[in-house]
Amino acid sequence: MTTSTQQSAPSLLLAGALAGPLYVGIGTVEAIVRDGYDIRRHSLSLLANGTGGWIHSTMMVVTGLLTVVGALALRGGGLQSRWAWGGILVYGAGVAAAGLMRADPADGFPIGTPLGLPETVSWHSFGHVIAGFIGFIGLIVACFVLARRLGRDNDRAWSRFSLITGIVYVLSVVGLGAGAGTTAGNLGFTVAVILGWAWLTLLMIRTRTEEIR
Repeated sequence: MTTSTQQSAPSLLLAGALAGPLYVGIGTVEAIVRDGYDIRRHSLSLLANGTGGWIHSTMMVVTGLLTVVGALALRGGGLQSRWAWGGILVYGAGVAAAGLMRADPADGFPIGTPLGLPETVSWHSFGHVIAGFIGFIGLIVACFVLARRLGRDNDRAWSRFSLITGIVYVLSVVGLGAGAGTTAGNLGFTVAVILGWAWLTLLMIRTRTEEIR
């Protein structure tokens, strides 16, 4: 990293830390105000459809890019593990790419869509799933790598936080794949998303004040 990049790391980390609150905050408002949307039945990705769907897509692209910026700043701020900051960078890129490719309408959302899963899958819906999956893998890897490194440094609280976040994400992704459209699958994944963004936000704030090696 260049000296200028290292000097700008605190500001970039703050930008990265904003991604989580923006994603969770905007997503929560959308889930509440969008007619016909039910978090128990519908995945978060479906919010990119219908009137106002552009808000969700834009939010994903912006928060994904902010996460990429934050990941690069984590490297300049002292997070030297390539697997850790690289995994977070992959996650941010995956979120941004998924925002550019809209999931197909399904199970009655937007209003007027037939119930159940669509009979055919569009290329952009397939791309959305693949981009999201790759991003999730990046975040999971970063969580487990940091859990091990911080454990070696006797930072037990952050090591456990990282490990739990990684495990919850693994279970939620598996659960979503096995029970797509079910209440348990959707709510479990929502919990994982909130936890993952909280972990990233707090990690970036933490790195602004102390080095992680």
